[in-house]
Amino acid sequence: MIRTANPADVPVIHRLIRDLAEYEKALDEARATEAQLHEALFGDRPAAYAHIAETPEGEIAGFALWFLNFSTWRGVHGIYLEDLYVRPDLRGGGHGKALLAELARICVDRGYERLEWSVLDWNAPSIAFYESLGARPQDEWTVYRLTDGALAELGRGAV
Repeated sequence: MIRTANPADVPVIHRLIRDLAEYEKALDEARATEAQLHEALFGDRPAAYAHIAETPEGEIAGFALWFLNFSTWRGVHGIYLEDLYVRPDLRGGGHGKALLAELARICVDRGYERLEWSVLDWNAPSIAFYESLGARPQDEWTVYRLTDGALAELGRGAV
């Protein structure tokens, strides 16, 4: 079962984000707090949205955290999937596919024309899963990121 996350889910989402960061070998980079997640998802101006996958027994199996983006070429919003994670002991049960199907349904219902996300190059199981659904890599683009000191320097006009 897929449902929209609610404020009571924040501690579990936070734990699963940390589990995902550990799987991606970057736990030290996962600095978000429960309070930050609560504000981003349920504050006065939500910046992100989340859906929860549950087992038939009501156990949280995984989550999808996403936000809106906008295509200047298409002239409409799309969804950028920031995180998709299903607990390892519950993988293979259709939870990941159901989460992606829910986001695709939202896109179709709202007239959004893109559902996009990033995947680590070494994550072969996830790549195979995404391609089995018809997703294709956008290998003509390279992602760039400013963070930490470089972001601060540019923001201060020091560069």
